[in-house]
Amino acid sequence: MNKIALIIPTLNGGPRWQEALQAIDSQTLQPDRKLVIDSGSDDATADLARQQGFEVITITRQQFNHGATRQQGADHVADCDILVYLTQDAVLDTPDALQQLVSQFANPHIGAAYGRQLPHTDAGPFGSHARQFNYPAQSRVKSIADAGELGIKTPFLSNSFAAYRRAALQQAGGFPTNVILAEDMIAAARMLQQGWHIAYVAEAAARHSHDYTLLEEFRRYFDTGVLHTREPWLLQAFGTAEKSGGGFVRSELAYLRQHAFWLIPQAVVRNALKYAGYRLGKAEARLPRALKPHLSMHKRYWQTHTHA
Repeated sequence: MNKIALIIPTLNGGPRWQEALQAIDSQTLQPDRKLVIDSGSDDATADLARQQGFEVITITRQQFNHGATRQQGADHVADCDILVYLTQDAVLDTPDALQQLVSQFANPHIGAAYGRQLPHTDAGPFGSHARQFNYPAQSRVKSIADAGELGIKTPFLSNSFAAYRRAALQQAGGFPTNVILAEDMIAAARMLQQGWHIAYVAEAAARHSHDYTLLEEFRRYFDTGVLHTREPWLLQAFGTAEKSGGGFVRSELAYLRQHAFWLIPQAVVRNALKYAGYRLGKAEARLPRALKPHLSMHKRYWQTHTHA
């Protein structure tokens, strides 16, 4: 039998964290170990986790790193074979969500699995559509052979609700510690290159969405451009991001025509900012060093990563 660990990085989780803990507590499958890595919360986040039976590791906010912190969690639960990751604002939607996700590892070819993300009940139209587009109702198993069809979406998965086979994650070198974002996707891409398969499990759902401002969208896509420039093998192996982006824009406009037509002008501006941010991120080597943190969503990255 596989031992299962649940790992959640936290920082000031707020009311949504209480919802997330209640949903975990109601799962039909309870993990063998539950771990929170807390970045110095100054609310009750860590105490609530302890009350729910979590082990809690405390780090400083400066120590947090998307990849390194999750790898620290993996190393801490070294006796567990399946590592389930959540974010503090992801609320498991049904009592069997963990069971549905973990059941995929009965297939020995599955290296990682990720669940469906549904919008929070208070999500706006942009956040709701993004979840509908990226997390369809049909499950699918992806392999490197799907790169021709899916392109950069082949290694797509999200650590907001994902699970990894420890052996596959180790073979892929663990989570990268030097990337600005998408540590989950890079681990998945390396798994795919080594012959593992990635399962998308629509039956395993969590509520998780963001309503980004226009500036946040620009900064997020700037960071994606930086990622694709500093990790060029991703696009070489799986194809460019622009094709996927075009499909998203068409889908979003169709969604807004049906649900919130008055937001279509904002959508045009929003997508123009995303594209501008992405192109600027791709050209970051030519930008002044001092400017980059102001353009970026992940500002702390620039304190330690100065090359290019």
